[in-house]
Amino acid sequence: MGYCKLSLFCLLCLATLLVADENAARERASLLSFMAGINKTIEGWNSSGVHVCNWSGIKCNNARTRVVELDLSGRSLHGTISPALSNLSSLLVLDLSKNLFQGHIPGELGNLAQLTQLSLSWNFLQGQIPPQLGFLDKLQYLDLGSNKLVGDIPSALFCNASSSSLQYVDLSNNSLSGKIPLKSECELKELRFLLLWSNRLVGRFPAALSNSSKIEWLDLESNLLSGELPSEMIRKMPQLQFLYLSYNDFVSHGHNTNLEPFFASLVNSSNFQELELAGNHLGGEIPSIIGDLPTELVQIHLDQNLIYGSIPPQISSLVNLTLLNLSSNFLNGTIPPQLCQMRKLERVFLSNNSLSGEIPSALGDIPHLGLLDLSKNKLSGSIPDSFANLSQLRRLLLYENKLSGTIPPSLGKCVNLEILDLSHNKISGIIPAEVAGLRSLKLYLNLSGNHLDGPLPLELSKMDMVLAIDLSLNNISGTIPPQLANCIAMESLNLSGNILEGPLPAPIGQLPYLKEIDVSSNRLFGEIPQTFQASSTLKQFNLAYNKFSGNISNKGAFSSLTKDSFLGNIGLCGSIKGMSNCKKKHTTYHLVILPILLSLFATLILCIFGLRTKFTKQLSIFNLNGGDLEDEEKEKEELKFPRVSYRQLNEATGGFSPSSIIGSGRFGHVYKGVLHDNTRIAVKVLVSKTAGSGEFTWSFKRECQVLRRTRHRNLIRILTICSRPDFKALVLPLMTNGSLERLLYPSHGLDLIQLVKICSDVAEGVAYLHHHSPVKVVHCDLKPSNILLDDDMTALVTDFGISKLVKGVDEGIHADDSLSFSSTDGLLCGSVGYIAPEYGMGKCASTQGDVYSFGVLLLEIVTGMRPTDVHFQDGSNLHEWVKHQYPYRLEPIVEQALARCAPPHMPTNYNKIWCDVILELIELGLLCTQYNPSRRPSMIDVALEMGRLKQYLSDPSSLIEEDRHLFRRQRHHHHFHSIPETTQKIFTPETLLSIAKQSERCLVVPEDMHMKRKVLRLLESSNKIKGKYLMLTESTSKEIFKDPLKSIDQSKSWKIRSFYVDIGLTYRDDETIAYVATRMPAIYSTCFLVLREVRRRLPGFSPTKVLDFGVGIEVWLGSLEKVNIVEPSQSIKCAGQSLIQGLKNLPLIHSYSNIQALSKYINKSSRDHDLVIVSYMLGEVPSLKDRNTIVRQLWDLTWDVLARLIR
Repeated sequence: MGYCKLSLFCLLCLATLLVADENAARERASLLSFMAGINKTIEGWNSSGVHVCNWSGIKCNNARTRVVELDLSGRSLHGTISPALSNLSSLLVLDLSKNLFQGHIPGELGNLAQLTQLSLSWNFLQGQIPPQLGFLDKLQYLDLGSNKLVGDIPSALFCNASSSSLQYVDLSNNSLSGKIPLKSECELKELRFLLLWSNRLVGRFPAALSNSSKIEWLDLESNLLSGELPSEMIRKMPQLQFLYLSYNDFVSHGHNTNLEPFFASLVNSSNFQELELAGNHLGGEIPSIIGDLPTELVQIHLDQNLIYGSIPPQISSLVNLTLLNLSSNFLNGTIPPQLCQMRKLERVFLSNNSLSGEIPSALGDIPHLGLLDLSKNKLSGSIPDSFANLSQLRRLLLYENKLSGTIPPSLGKCVNLEILDLSHNKISGIIPAEVAGLRSLKLYLNLSGNHLDGPLPLELSKMDMVLAIDLSLNNISGTIPPQLANCIAMESLNLSGNILEGPLPAPIGQLPYLKEIDVSSNRLFGEIPQTFQASSTLKQFNLAYNKFSGNISNKGAFSSLTKDSFLGNIGLCGSIKGMSNCKKKHTTYHLVILPILLSLFATLILCIFGLRTKFTKQLSIFNLNGGDLEDEEKEKEELKFPRVSYRQLNEATGGFSPSSIIGSGRFGHVYKGVLHDNTRIAVKVLVSKTAGSGEFTWSFKRECQVLRRTRHRNLIRILTICSRPDFKALVLPLMTNGSLERLLYPSHGLDLIQLVKICSDVAEGVAYLHHHSPVKVVHCDLKPSNILLDDDMTALVTDFGISKLVKGVDEGIHADDSLSFSSTDGLLCGSVGYIAPEYGMGKCASTQGDVYSFGVLLLEIVTGMRPTDVHFQDGSNLHEWVKHQYPYRLEPIVEQALARCAPPHMPTNYNKIWCDVILELIELGLLCTQYNPSRRPSMIDVALEMGRLKQYLSDPSSLIEEDRHLFRRQRHHHHFHSIPETTQKIFTPETLLSIAKQSERCLVVPEDMHMKRKVLRLLESSNKIKGKYLMLTESTSKEIFKDPLKSIDQSKSWKIRSFYVDIGLTYRDDETIAYVATRMPAIYSTCFLVLREVRRRLPGFSPTKVLDFGVGIEVWLGSLEKVNIVEPSQSIKCAGQSLIQGLKNLPLIHSYSNIQALSKYINKSSRDHDLVIVSYMLGEVPSLKDRNTIVRQLWDLTWDVLARLIR
């Protein structure tokens, strides 16, 4: 009997195992079928013996018998969603969001009876929503937003047994049509979030939503809904916090005359925070009951409606309001002074109404006011002096009113003002110097259409960040100051319609970004400077109705202009279409030309004499003892070189045979040869036709002096010299492997390790020239042909023929500090393609120019393209081309680089490592080639970075393991110390040691992989900080654009500044902290600068809810209950997932594909959290115009940053 029981038990076990194996096989087959429809391999997925529970993105039950979660979000997967997924019958979570899936949503997904979460958002899914999804009885979370779905919303989705469990529904940002299918019998009692914005839904607000008493967030914005505002339904939603009904066709009660019933319905929603009703057809007056709304209300949007009447003073009871937008209505009356009682107001929009009376001076008492838009009204009187108290004011828009008086000089105290528009009023007087000197203005200054007089103040030249200045249609007199050329970021200048006299200053035409200039209808005279015609950016140029004269050609920037740009100038002629041709004047030719020639001859004699004197003084610096080299023998004595005769060199090179030439430079050829003692040499001989010239002798002496004073393993070593009156040569060791250029073109198969080593050698050599040489040296011509390789493939930098010596200055030399050998000296600082852009603008040579050339060299090595390639003959360059590919289109570049540089039998696990290194070389190259020299790193920093990359390539395995160990350890440490604001661009051991000494328990290290490598390698080299804990905290963004955003908004003077990052803090009474930072370059974290300051000022502050727009931040993990991460970048949208793996309740992780989507998240989420963190990722936006647009819109939304990009 016992034997029978045992047999029966064994049979049951066997049957169970067989069923389990069958289920596992079926699920494996389903997953493989799903993968077959994807055009990208999922890491770890294969048909081998690996259990599916170990596949990436899959979680199984405790028994490891059934798949319960499939999360492949944010992996850039292409393809279609296979119906085979319906075979995963135990699946609880299916998340395929933020990918590139196309096709239809399979109706078979409705068979996943256990499913609680379905997220397919942010894809390219098409077709209709399958009604079978309504059969998912246990579904709680449904997110199909941001796709291309069409058709009606299936009624089964809301009116079925499954709908009773729904808590979150997001169908937004699609093309859904029809009515919202909610009937009276539909019960969505658990529904808390309903997001249907940006569709084509019609009909009335569904009455059945009144059954959803738990709803907190209701967003029906940007649809075609109509009817009266749903006051009765809203009254039954006591937990409502966010209501968005903007951009529909709603009307108010009483035939669109009564708004009071709707506002009354909101009174009982005690947690109500944001109301958006903009862009409807709402009529009636704003009722006084608006003052009875919950005091938690922070934003009201009633703009773009048909609201009339006055602004009720009772609105001032909303003491926590930060944004009030009543613009574009029919409001009249005066602005109530009681608005000053709303002490937290940050943005006030009252524009485009019929408000009258004076501007209340009490508005100057609102401490946090940053934007005040009263434009397009009927306001009169003068601008209140009290505005000087608005220390946070960034935008002041008062245009198109009836304001009079003068511009108060006290406006100059608004040191954060970035836009000032007082145009089209009746303001008189001069432009105060205090206002003209506002360096903070970053977007525009518009004072046009007034009665201003007096001269243009010179203080305008201090606005080095302003994009546009418009002073047109005034009575401004005097001349145009050439100092306006100091406004280096200016794109538009309008001085038309004044009474300006004198010439048009030539330096203005050299502004690097100038697109539009209008000086029409003045009294300007003289010829038009050539700088305007030579401008590469100028698109619109209006000189009409002045007194200009001279010949105008249709070349350059003038090629697209018409005669309309030059009308009313009788003295102008030329080849512009429709303009009269110029006539040659023969009668006075000889009378004019003779004095000119005599004057030029006399000037030439004086210049030669002056330059000779200057030249003699400058040469003296090459002698460390302070005296000149008086003769050749003394020079040889000082240099202490072994003697070599011309005959010896002649024999060694076969009579300087052409077959011995191994290179050519500006001043001569380089020959290879062998001396009698079998020493292989390279002889650099200066061309004989220049042998007696002063430039010849000067260049030779300078190179000798440089070589004599430089001693470094990566710099070419001089063996001896040969000097005769008709012959001068340097004798150098022969580099058997030739130049780097010879190995690159055509490719000789250098692998990545060799190339990184070569670049590291070059960086070390140039860093020595810049920072450690007894006489500081600027190379000025760094390029592959000037990099030689010895027998061991060690790189040596050569050819100092146009070097600049800088004596006794630090690395941060300025143009004025370097030796001024300008183009008049006959020198060109560099080779085409490698020359720093500032050299073309007349700047003197500097170390930052060498950094630029090195960056071009890096990009050239990675891309395999010369900077003079035919791709760049349209005015672009290698930097801009790579920048345009960064970061989304880099994959072909990386693959081609791997194909060129990878060894034939490289281990597969090294492929990812080499890709990482190539990406870092690209980023470092972009960093070094930034347009602004001050933003480039020093060569010491670059050498450190190249050294770390070289070391990483030599032994990556141990470092990767250490990274994993540290990531596991990070969750257990809560006391930290951050990188201080004085941190340099690239970490040094001294920096880390300083931080370690101040730290309580751990160092803060960005979670970014290459940043961890840098820090960990430094730790390995410093015994003093090995015992400290590390905390991996942040996935830094990868933005590299040409100038960081600027953040100015710091209430209560909370301000942390650094050289690379500007941070704004806003401390509110409700203990909400807003943080804005932009990283340039993306080298170190700045978040913890803010958090450290927060903790110092609020020691008891321990947030439980964090909202992060941008990179994932990990802080105070012990207290956190909720983290929402809104990723504004496709390249880092996975960062948040790895960040919160250890938290109990996984947060929602969002991304955005357009500015409107991000706008909604910012508007709707910012008040639901204790800590708000915002960082803007704009380096991935290729168009500079789009960047500026996005930045301005983001600034309007968050009110924490106004950005301007210097290109």
